[in-house]
Amino acid sequence: MNLRYLVIEGNIGAGKTSLSEKIAVDFGAKLILERFADNPFLPKFYEDPDKYAFPLEMSFLADRYNQLKNQLDQYDLFNSFIVSDYFFVKSLIFSANTLKEDEYQLYRKLFDIIYSKLPKPDLYVYLNKNVYNLLENIKKRGRSYEQNINADYLKKIEESYFKFFNQEPDLNFLIIETDHIDFVNNEDDYQKVVDCIFNCERFSGIKRVFF
Repeated sequence: MNLRYLVIEGNIGAGKTSLSEKIAVDFGAKLILERFADNPFLPKFYEDPDKYAFPLEMSFLADRYNQLKNQLDQYDLFNSFIVSDYFFVKSLIFSANTLKEDEYQLYRKLFDIIYSKLPKPDLYVYLNKNVYNLLENIKKRGRSYEQNINADYLKKIEESYFKFFNQEPDLNFLIIETDHIDFVNNEDDYQKVVDCIFNCERFSGIKRVFF
């Protein structure tokens, strides 16, 4: 499969940024990382979700669009290799689980207008991991504002991702089950994932791989 624009996604704590960084280094790719750490609403949201959900999601929507538009416009997608640790639709997936219905409907209108203006990836890789393993990863990386995330919230996010996969027939999704591998600390496991991404047979729709 000829990849020019690769997206590595996953739930909170799935390892998407770590994998994206390793692939970018090994394959000389342009790397686009989500700038979540710069969002002033994120710690406030985890403390008071009802109050800060809408400003959080709106700020993420604007920042993700500006970042992707600026980064992707600078590169010729036919002659460059780009890897990103998020896709713009992440905004819709998380907002569906954080916003009230009237807020979400307004948000969705804005999202649909913006989404149509962005290029779509050649391959969308989703790193799937059991929610309790996700919680362990979240605990290990030690971000204070994430420590109150619970299994129910992660499960809802996971369900929203899979709902999205089934509603986007024009994208190619590679779902990699990662509960029994450690591609961050084990080079053999990393190579398995890389081989799966770059050497998989041409397919359309959704492909799921178990290790």
